[in-house]
Amino acid sequence: MKRDFTQRFGFLVKSVGKLYSEEFDRLARERIGLTSAQCRLLGALAMHGDEEEPLSQAELAQRLDLTPMAVAGLCDRMAAAGWIRREPSPTDRRVNRIRLEPSAEKALDSALSISDGLNARVMSVLSQAERAQLLGLLSRVQASLVEITSPGGRKPS
Repeated sequence: MKRDFTQRFGFLVKSVGKLYSEEFDRLARERIGLTSAQCRLLGALAMHGDEEEPLSQAELAQRLDLTPMAVAGLCDRMAAAGWIRREPSPTDRRVNRIRLEPSAEKALDSALSISDGLNARVMSVLSQAERAQLLGLLSRVQASLVEITSPGGRKPS
C-alpha cells in the first residue's frame, strides 16, 4: 500500500528546509566562497555579540546542532581563511573561545543579502498577507514545539 507523505507537516517542513538549504549553500559557495554551515557559524558568533565572553567550540556545536568534531573542522578551515580566530580560555586551557575577524562582517552581510534574495524568490508565489500569515503560523508552531520539548512540557501522547 502506497502512502502519500506530501501533505504531512513534518515531511513538508523537512523538504522545504532541505531544498532551501541546498539552494542557499549553492549561492553562498558561488558568491562568497562559504558553505551554509560556515555562514551559520558566522551568524551564531555575530548573534552572540562581542560584549559577552566569546563562545567556545563546544557551545557553537550545541547552538548549530553539530558535533564538536564537525565544528572543530569548520573552525580549522575558517581560522586558516581568516574569518575567525581562536583564543585560549583564561580559565580552562582545554577550551578555545571563537571570535569573528573583521573580514567576517562583510561576508556575513553578503550571506544575509543572499538569504534576502532567496527569500524574495521563494516567497514570490505568496501575497504579502500570505507571507505574513505563513511566518506567523510557523512562529506559533515553533513556540508550541519549544513548550512541548521543554523539560516541564513533555506529556504522554
